[in-house]
Amino acid sequence: MTGEQPSAALDAFEERFRRLSNWGRWGPDDQRGALNLITADKVRRASTLVRRGRTFSLQLPLDEHGPQTGAFGRVNPVHQMVATGTDHAAGAQEYGMGWGYADDSLFLYLQGGTQWDALAHIFRDGRMYNGYPASLVTSKGAARNGVEHYATLATRGVLLDLPRLLGRPYLEPGEGVGPELLEAACQRQGVEVEPGDIVLLRTGDMARRRRLPQWDGYAAGDAPGLTIASTDWLAAHDVAGVASDTWGVEVRPNELPGSFQPVHLLLVVAMGLAVGEIWHLDDLAADCAEDGVYEFLLVAPALVIPGAVGSPVNPQALK
Repeated sequence: MTGEQPSAALDAFEERFRRLSNWGRWGPDDQRGALNLITADKVRRASTLVRRGRTFSLQLPLDEHGPQTGAFGRVNPVHQMVATGTDHAAGAQEYGMGWGYADDSLFLYLQGGTQWDALAHIFRDGRMYNGYPASLVTSKGAARNGVEHYATLATRGVLLDLPRLLGRPYLEPGEGVGPELLEAACQRQGVEVEPGDIVLLRTGDMARRRRLPQWDGYAAGDAPGLTIASTDWLAAHDVAGVASDTWGVEVRPNELPGSFQPVHLLLVVAMGLAVGEIWHLDDLAADCAEDGVYEFLLVAPALVIPGAVGSPVNPQALK
């Protein structure tokens, strides 16, 4: 949408929002959105992609070294030991027969690390996906579109490794990923995106910034990512979801002047896609480059937290 006048760009966005909307597609009571595209046959066929017995965790560690800086109130996880081996060694645990134990707790923002956005996470004009009122998300949680509806999620995953396609280590902050680049990645990798797939987009952004002080502005800063036009490509392929190694999946600075995360309005509110952020894709990408296979069984259910608008996830790619 570069070069368009603000009014024309906004008109084009509004047209796309209406055209790509999946409201009512799976009935008036639907709360799973595009995950409905993952049928039993889809899961069965995805399971046949496990050939070598290789497994990859796509989760960033949940610890104090994460990317959060306090932007939007989000902080990195705080792991606290409640009972320890030193307690036991000091004789502070009197349970008889020499018995001792360790226990711990974890404080975290549900979207502070590798995570799924629930369909209750984003609103537009007082509504969320499928037309439910935003007011259904209260201080007690989401009465509709909560992350508990992602309790099962297994399907075919497809990795699109954009830096390797371009012969570079990473995409630059502010670099948009449009439909042409997505299609070129598929052609180069010899893979076709199919209905019900989860598309994983590696930009190299996490790998570049992870070891830099304060992650070099990774959280809420400028980043490579999906453009508004890319949503047409995702809709045409009827994907169930998309996840990335970036903080917010879409390109930042955002394309529409005065907007904030407009691609989220299309992906989450209109289309009902599962959106994953802060996914660690580098080890998987290296293996895909080695064996030339960019498809796999992806198992990535959310934690069952009734009414939550997001969830940590430890996605597993099985090849």
